[in-house]
Amino acid sequence: MSDTSRFRALVLAGSRGGSDPLATHCGAKHRALLDVAGTPMLLRVIRALQGAGCATPIIVSIDDPKALESTPAIDTLREQGTLDVRRSLESPSRSVSDVLSGDAGRDPLLVTTADHALLTPEMLEYFDAAARQCDADVLVGLVSATLLSAHYPESTRTYLKLRGESWTGANLFYFRTPRAIRAARFWVRAEQHRKRPWRLAAAFGPTLLLLYAIRRLDLAGAFERVSRVIGAKIQAVALPFPEAAIDVDRVSDLELAEKILAGRTASA
Repeated sequence: MSDTSRFRALVLAGSRGGSDPLATHCGAKHRALLDVAGTPMLLRVIRALQGAGCATPIIVSIDDPKALESTPAIDTLREQGTLDVRRSLESPSRSVSDVLSGDAGRDPLLVTTADHALLTPEMLEYFDAAARQCDADVLVGLVSATLLSAHYPESTRTYLKLRGESWTGANLFYFRTPRAIRAARFWVRAEQHRKRPWRLAAAFGPTLLLLYAIRRLDLAGAFERVSRVIGAKIQAVALPFPEAAIDVDRVSDLELAEKILAGRTASA
């Protein structure tokens, strides 16, 4: 990766199938187009990516491309060639794998989600800089429980509990080398086993699971072992932005996101 190259971006905007409780509650045609403080979530993510100077077009993977026509600002970006809208496959992992398979040898791919309403160019630039300073194939953005709870104790997240600290995801992934596709393909297999977790556990092996259960692994150690299983070097990036861990997945998330955005506007 050259110093002058910019990352490409893929925004996962597919629905989970069936009716979406949050979209229905808010009267939105699609979850990705849910208004957060007056702006559709997907548009907020696109603007953050543009502000960070990512390469264009930005890829948007969505199950219903026609839904974007209901949002003129997004539809205009598509007509201008700023967006490359693709119909999403049956799972997020397959959509990511499909993009990586067709783009072998191109610049790194940053993946995020349409419900990342609090995403900022600063977060993206920090993540991109971390990727340029390492030799990992894949980077995963995480936020510590200590940081998140200190700023937003009301936010309910799922945590990876490790030695010394617990971590939650930030919906930021960076696939920076050709070997990174191995991680995407492993993700596909993992999703296939989501209803049969013992098969996924078997892939990692009993030693890793035991060390996790008794909290003998720290963050670096956990990712080192996971890397061996996947066959690609996976590295975590600890983000200093607590808001990076807050996606809009439920009504309480929406209320918190709008509160945070109101605070940003007031301090601007």
